[in-house]
Amino acid sequence: MLAQAPRTSLADSAANSIRAEISAGRWAVGSRIPVEPQLALLLGVSRGTVREAVKTLVSRGLLEVRQGSGTYVRSGFDPSANLQKMRRASLRDQFEVRRALEVEAARLAAVRHTAKDLRNLRALLERRGLPDASDGGASFIQRDLDFHLAIVDVSGNLALAETCRFITGYIKDTIASSMGTSLPEPDQAAHASIVEAIASRDPDRAAEAVRAFMAPMIDALSKAEP
Repeated sequence: MLAQAPRTSLADSAANSIRAEISAGRWAVGSRIPVEPQLALLLGVSRGTVREAVKTLVSRGLLEVRQGSGTYVRSGFDPSANLQKMRRASLRDQFEVRRALEVEAARLAAVRHTAKDLRNLRALLERRGLPDASDGGASFIQRDLDFHLAIVDVSGNLALAETCRFITGYIKDTIASSMGTSLPEPDQAAHASIVEAIASRDPDRAAEAVRAFMAPMIDALSKAEP
């Protein structure tokens, strides 16, 4: 029987109990977990708490909600611990990893893009607009992230796209770091230069555009960090 969740941090505790069932192999990958009312009874929590727990595990890639069918075990591996370790890396390290991924994405996008892909990138760039801190910058960060992830999608490399989505929170941290700080934020022209380099179908030019885009931020951090 599932261990009932303690009364503190109920949603997190419920998520931990569900994860323990998955890790122990009692709920195998591909299997459907008990429905919400049954989970609430097993865990001794409300259905609202169960929904929050499931939402947490969906975001971590362990569960998958299929509309009209139920909630299924997607993976037995919880990457959250690895992500926490990555987030303890220095900001310079984070930017260097992001640069490595986006350079390769741009190279592949230059070779594989379609006319429709270019139209989408330009539309996302226009939608990105200028930084807006009215909501703490959250909307702008998401628009900027959408633009960069679209380039990764245009690369046509699923493993690369999934890797970038795996560290989405990590990428958001690097975007947020240049808002309201002395760290230089690339302007619209810098972003547009990447799109135009991709449009040229020259992979070396596309790669160089991303390196030039990242250089001011990484240089600034290299001077600030030991």
